[in-house]
Amino acid sequence: MLEKYWMKKLADFILFKLFGWEILGNTNLPKKCVIIVAPHTHWFDFFIAIVIRKVIKQQINFIGKKELFKFPFGFFFKWVGGTPVDRGSKTKSVDLIADIFNNKSEFRLGISPEGTRKKVLKWKTGFYYIAKKASVPIISATLNFKDKNIKFSDPFFTTDNMEDDIKKLRGFFKGVKGKVEEYS
Repeated sequence: MLEKYWMKKLADFILFKLFGWEILGNTNLPKKCVIIVAPHTHWFDFFIAIVIRKVIKQQINFIGKKELFKFPFGFFFKWVGGTPVDRGSKTKSVDLIADIFNNKSEFRLGISPEGTRKKVLKWKTGFYYIAKKASVPIISATLNFKDKNIKFSDPFFTTDNMEDDIKKLRGFFKGVKGKVEEYS
């Protein structure tokens, strides 16, 4: 208990005092949700996300390419809530991840809709299909390095019109600049 208290205090100090960031929106996240975090432009985004989890006192898991989970960093990434994914596998990742939601009473999955740190014109849609299959809401969360804030959206439930849904979700990120601005 004391350890959690000091970890929270340290995270608050790092995010608010050292970096000068603020958190906007409702951080009382549903027990089950897919959190899309964008823009993802730099490895530092991961560090910020880990600090944010401590500040808002919410466990948020993530998936990453299996290569990240090899020695020497594999233990660390698993310890902080990561699960490796084989991008080249023929297994149905959406089904596997939806099953995790169905088998747990609490599971929040943080994911980058870009699927990379480089600039993309089109998002990957795995997050959308995961949320739809697991019947969980999508929460949008910005990493806005320009204004030094993290903004959380209200829960968004998928409809039968993916194109419109993606447009609405992308609209939340309009004007947000990542650490590497040209990749935003």
